[in-house]
Amino acid sequence: MSIPQNTTILDTIGNTPLVQLHHIKPDNGARIFLKIESRNPTGSMKDRMALAMIEGAEADGRLKPGGAVVEYTGGSTGVSLSLICSVKKHPLHLVSSDAFSKEKLDHMRLLGATLTLIPSDNGKQTEKLTRDMIREAHKIADQTGAYITAQMENKDQLRAYEKLAEEIWTQTDGRLDGFVQSVGTAAAIRGISKTLRGYDGRVRIVAAEPAESAVLSGGPSGSHKIDGIGAGYVVPLWDDSIADDIERVSTADAKAMAFRLAREEGIFCGTSTGANVVAALRLAQRLGKDATVVTLMCDTGMKYLKTFSEELI
Repeated sequence: MSIPQNTTILDTIGNTPLVQLHHIKPDNGARIFLKIESRNPTGSMKDRMALAMIEGAEADGRLKPGGAVVEYTGGSTGVSLSLICSVKKHPLHLVSSDAFSKEKLDHMRLLGATLTLIPSDNGKQTEKLTRDMIREAHKIADQTGAYITAQMENKDQLRAYEKLAEEIWTQTDGRLDGFVQSVGTAAAIRGISKTLRGYDGRVRIVAAEPAESAVLSGGPSGSHKIDGIGAGYVVPLWDDSIADDIERVSTADAKAMAFRLAREEGIFCGTSTGANVVAALRLAQRLGKDATVVTLMCDTGMKYLKTFSEELI
């Protein structure tokens, strides 16, 4: 047996499986597949982008060996950066909020990150909260001289999502009619859509956003409880040409779908994945019986176990 040499946990990021949904599917017979990003080391797709942001900055000298890093985060990016920085020995200071799951905040601390928490309006995600977190992170970076990854505008991460799209294309043998992804920073859907359209310009790209804060589709900014998406304003990496359509998904529908996926498919995921599947079902229904639609399982439901359990009691 050949034993791998000089490997770390970071070498396990990516190359995740693609799984078909067999019980949650449209009536017309179209197929929906989930890219199981929970197989990444922290259980999230954000491991890919966190690694790309850190390695991109290391490569051109923006981040020196042992240099400190700062980021604002709704949770999963912070956990992923905590993992990357612990392995690469970069001190990490994260700005987050009580609006996000306690499991994620605890995970960041356990991986060695220092946290600053910004109070929310009764646990709700709003534009004000997003902007307050960003402001505080930049303040800390300015005061300490740390490198701020600034995920809302960082283009280093796009390569990570282009690679994810390459995996999807290979796994579907190029037989793909639609792709759906909910929008947080917009980096995932931007990188993936560019690559998939490069293979086949007919692939239909759909963005999902919270119905309560549907700013990308022209609605007013509002509050919602779908972790990791819906910043409450049009984020810098978004461009109207990225998606062919935008689906509005309510917090209630996203959460109900997350519970259905657990009970009917054995797939335990978070609410952003629930939103993805709701939107994927709508797209598959429109595309017809021969369609193949892919979306992402953004992260594992273990990141929300306490929150979900409280609702079931």
